[in-house]
Amino acid sequence: MTSFDPKNIPTKTLHSYLLSAVAPRPIAFASTVDGEGNPNLSPFSFFNVFSSNPPILVFSPSRRVRDNSVKHTLINAETTKEVVINVVNYDIVQQMSLASTEYPEGVNEFEKAGLTMLKSDIVKPFRVAESPVQFECKVNDIIKLGTEGGAGNLIICEVVMFHISEDVLDKDNNINQKKLDLVARAGGNFYSRANKGFFEVPKPLSALGIGVDSLPEDVRNSMVLTGNDLGMLANVVTLPNKKEVKDFIESVGENYPNVKNASHREKHKLARNYLSYGDIESAWKILLS
Repeated sequence: MTSFDPKNIPTKTLHSYLLSAVAPRPIAFASTVDGEGNPNLSPFSFFNVFSSNPPILVFSPSRRVRDNSVKHTLINAETTKEVVINVVNYDIVQQMSLASTEYPEGVNEFEKAGLTMLKSDIVKPFRVAESPVQFECKVNDIIKLGTEGGAGNLIICEVVMFHISEDVLDKDNNINQKKLDLVARAGGNFYSRANKGFFEVPKPLSALGIGVDSLPEDVRNSMVLTGNDLGMLANVVTLPNKKEVKDFIESVGENYPNVKNASHREKHKLARNYLSYGDIESAWKILLS
């Protein structure tokens, strides 16, 4: 067995070991607002429930390892003392991942991820309408665990109102775990889906993806493409140019001879097939043909 002294290895390496070994972890999809009411949305996998009376959830936005900066979520929670914690199921995992992109201050991650802002009953931050369970919380305390990169900040949240989609409740108003279909975070690009095992979601581009709000209207409003599909398509810096699209369509002409004249719906179905294999580039070339 290989042994390590945490004080003798780089924080980045320690961080990787911890996240890979302590897994899978539930995800807090945290919605906050700044002092001017501007919304922010970001996921955190340092998260769990710690009490039912009072109902207490705790999550931790860590200081960034690379430059020791702090996240907007932490600043907002300190300022307003309110947060909404939305749970993440498989249907929104790609959009959740896209929302973790470090967009500049003032950019609305709800719009970038293609998620719907739903007004809360008690607190100011918005709920994620697509999330099957949403917890409106008041921040009771924030415990800072250190001052260097990688240090956590425990945000202790008391649930003051919560909402559960009827789609995940059984006839006795209990949550059906299979219908809830939660996902959890592991190390690297790995996630775990309840009852399904591990799968991978590539991390958002450091160069910033274009976001769902920048997708062509027919793609954004597709009746075929899912939220997860849109999340994948939005995690690109630029779209293929006309020559790249033309060359690709010619190369697949034998298999798809009528793709250029296909309807939007037919193209969207074909693009979704490419997305199921993680081939975002080819999916875009089909959609733009």
